[in-house]
Amino acid sequence: MTTQRTSSLLWGLVGTLAFLVLVQGYRLVVGPIGPGALVLGGVAVLVGAASAGLTHVLEPRMRGNKRS
Repeated sequence: MTTQRTSSLLWGLVGTLAFLVLVQGYRLVVGPIGPGALVLGGVAVLVGAASAGLTHVLEPRMRGNKRS
């Protein structure tokens, strides 16, 4: 596994966990209202996939590399 792929997967994990922390904080402040745990888990997976995908695409551009 390349370092770029590893980095992208780790950023996806960070995105997933950050979303879940925000949801937990919201529920602590507002109360247990809103969608269920299954829906929030699915959204967390989508957020993680989007984070990993965007990182994979944008990381070479941020470094200035021409590889894809």
